[in-house]
Amino acid sequence: MTDRAASITAFLSGCGWGNAARSFLAGDASARRYERLTLDGKSAVLMDAPPEEGEDTESFVRIADHLLSIGLSAPRILAQDIASGLLLIEDLGDGIYARLIERRPELEEPLYKAAVEVLAQIERNDPPPALSNLTAADWAGAAAFALDWYRFAITGDRMDTSPFRKVLTETLQHHADAPRVMILRDYHAENLLWLPDRRGVARVGVLDFQLAQLGQPGYDLVSLLQDARRDTGQGIEQTMIRYYLSLTGRAEGGFGPAYAALGAQRALRILGIFARLSLVGGKPGYVDKIPRVWSQLQRNLEQPELAALAAICRETLPAPTPERLERIRAKCGHHAP
Repeated sequence: MTDRAASITAFLSGCGWGNAARSFLAGDASARRYERLTLDGKSAVLMDAPPEEGEDTESFVRIADHLLSIGLSAPRILAQDIASGLLLIEDLGDGIYARLIERRPELEEPLYKAAVEVLAQIERNDPPPALSNLTAADWAGAAAFALDWYRFAITGDRMDTSPFRKVLTETLQHHADAPRVMILRDYHAENLLWLPDRRGVARVGVLDFQLAQLGQPGYDLVSLLQDARRDTGQGIEQTMIRYYLSLTGRAEGGFGPAYAALGAQRALRILGIFARLSLVGGKPGYVDKIPRVWSQLQRNLEQPELAALAAICRETLPAPTPERLERIRAKCGHHAP
């Protein structure tokens, strides 16, 4: 038995779940993994988030408590060992948005409307204290991952990212530097669950929010509607943008450039992350998602106010042709961090 396995066994024994049946539930791009536990007709979920891998269970607990306090359905914390990176949390079931919509496409619009209502509820309430608040320059630095990893994966060379970061910083400052709200950052169809037995905004179960911070209004809406893992149905994006504006009272006129700027920043960052997950993490499946993210980036760059950003992206970022994607796959797992 490894030291990690022994720690988990001790944790589960200490909180009364030592005899539970355990089954793998999920993993993701991070080091976190989840197991479903069943015992005497009850179920719970073990979150295994090794702190030595940079995982932060303390933030998960803090944000979960806040979301619960404003009437949302985050998992309740049943037991915790923060030092070891272990949590026992409420099992919210298997109603993952992406799976439900795949089986029943007619559910997409009502489920997405409920998800937008959650975002409006978050914005109506003051955020918890001590959330980080990144500047436009910080956001631009994160998006430079597109050059550091996506471009590098294709061309094999590094370049000075400062001109790119300057243009993106100015774009965000001019169009998306609004008063901050709490953003969850990974708000998409694989991190949302449908809980039809609950009411109102509590019908949406929310997962994977430990990176929550202060950010620009609309960021999580972009995350939901420009999903790196799935395409939304025809017209859903514009319908949900209008619904969000009606719930929040934000003006439609200035929201288009802000939404596009945030969408471009997010797409650029994800291009870099997916390339790095392949090169360093040995996860070639992420290469298959790159064309969708590239397409989302191009749509955002069509916004006239983003002309300068569009120009520097054309100069620095090669399109993900099939040949170039194969080049990334061929290097999978062969690069040091």
